[in-house]
Amino acid sequence: MFEYYEALGLEPKLALDPDDLRKRFYKRSRESHPDLVGESSEDRMAKLNDAFRTLREPVTRAEYFLRENGLELSKDAPPELLEEVFELNMALEEIRGGDESALPALRSSRERFAAMQGDVDRELERLGADYDAKREPAALNQIRGALNRRRYISNLLRDVDKELNVHLSN
Repeated sequence: MFEYYEALGLEPKLALDPDDLRKRFYKRSRESHPDLVGESSEDRMAKLNDAFRTLREPVTRAEYFLRENGLELSKDAPPELLEEVFELNMALEEIRGGDESALPALRSSRERFAAMQGDVDRELERLGADYDAKREPAALNQIRGALNRRRYISNLLRDVDKELNVHLSN
């Protein structure tokens, strides 16, 4: 459990100092490099690389932390986003049907989703710090809810950006 934290010599927690993480990664990488230690360390290097990639980003770190605690993210749309999704799908249908008048609505949706994502990122930071301080298991469910919202918002942003890029290149 928590092998990525262990690989980097870290206590499992949600808030990590990025500089400390980077220093630990480079130190452990030098100690494990196949050219210095031999080929048996290739697996160790691969694990270090995976650990660093996962733990350096707050969102992937939180997802990993939840998985290690036996919690999976939902694939369902958060109920509070259903109206936004409906409006976005209507705008996307109009644009794909050749109605360029929906572009301002799409740009507006993009701004709203980006703002929502920023709000969720700040919420995740706060929830992670609270969890680290109190270690209350119920807090993990709140983090899971925030991650579910963020994942869904990220997908919406991706869809909007994809459509806007199509129209910018035409």
